Amino acid sequence: MTTSLFISDLHLDPGRPEGIQLFDDFIRKKALYADQLIILGDLFEYWLGDDACEYSGYQAIAGSLAILASHNTKVFFMHGNRDFLVGKDFALSICCQLLPDPTVFRLNDQNVLLMHGDSLCTDDVVHQQFRAVSRSSEWQRNTLAKTIHEREEFARQLRMNSQKGNAEKIESIMDVNQTAVEDALLEHNVRLLIHGHTHRAAIHKFQLAGKTAHRIVLGDWYQQGNYLVHDQTKFSLLSYPDERVLATVNISKASAATLKKHLA
Repeated sequence: MTTSLFISDLHLDPGRPEGIQLFDDFIRKKALYADQLIILGDLFEYWLGDDACEYSGYQAIAGSLAILASHNTKVFFMHGNRDFLVGKDFALSICCQLLPDPTVFRLNDQNVLLMHGDSLCTDDVVHQQFRAVSRSSEWQRNTLAKTIHEREEFARQLRMNSQKGNAEKIESIMDVNQTAVEDALLEHNVRLLIHGHTHRAAIHKFQLAGKTAHRIVLGDWYQQGNYLVHDQTKFSLLSYPDERVLATVNISKASAATLKKHLA
């Protein structure tokens, strides 16, 4: 059986070297011994473009990830709302595969829906409007055409605006919408969703089309690290580095079966 690790929302920033050190520690002590590492977005606090990796001080992070290739640990990367400008050049440099958001991922003998999670926060209209604009190829081309200094200032302004806007929002608006969650599972014909973005690490169980479904949420890495490990049928959310168990669930092949026959 394949051992898989999932992480999200590390928000690594050269301004917080302790976070980068913790990530490097996790790579060397945990990820090196897994079959695959799946990163579900916001690995970086911001990403100015693949051509700015050295300038922005992210070489150490890239170096940590590159170690995994030499140990045959597969790396998958999904864009978040902070690092959606990560491109093919960076992916090639660390030997990782970019995943579209959303992706139906084959995990041993079951299909799992992977998302960053921000598209599920449909009550946050302002964020959804910016998400639609910033994912357009025209917006990204125009942004990457700026000088690195201009991009850095632009990213700083976006972060300031986001922090100010979030402080004024009702807390529930920034969480996922349950209807959006259920629609996503039904659309992709699965009963298990793994995502990040909301920073609310938990395992949720609910009924969907008369059957049990699960939503696993990855936490952030601001105060400490955390990750999800899947081995055979068991999913465990663990803190890092103290390895405290935050939540666990056993999902058998039968309980993770597709919804199609139940929707007929």
